[in-house]
Amino acid sequence: MTHTIREKQQLLARVRRMRGQVEAIERALENGAECEKVMHLLAAVRGAVTGLMGEVVEEHVRTHLVDREKYPDALNADAAEQLLDVVRSYLK
Repeated sequence: MTHTIREKQQLLARVRRMRGQVEAIERALENGAECEKVMHLLAAVRGAVTGLMGEVVEEHVRTHLVDREKYPDALNADAAEQLLDVVRSYLK
């Protein structure tokens, strides 16, 4: 079972919150909101998408690449953590 299935409800809840944020952008544009407000809404959506991507990538690495029970010699856990640190900093 993959982590996206195991964490399905949590991930869907995040996506639904993002949908609400995108709808808020749509409403702001329709109502002629100030640029500053629209930019804040856009930044919030970007942060939410980036956070979700980071979570899915991290769980993918931990589940499929560094599962010590299934593949004890598959990868060095320290190397995986270093990779995840780089991915996290890239996604910021």
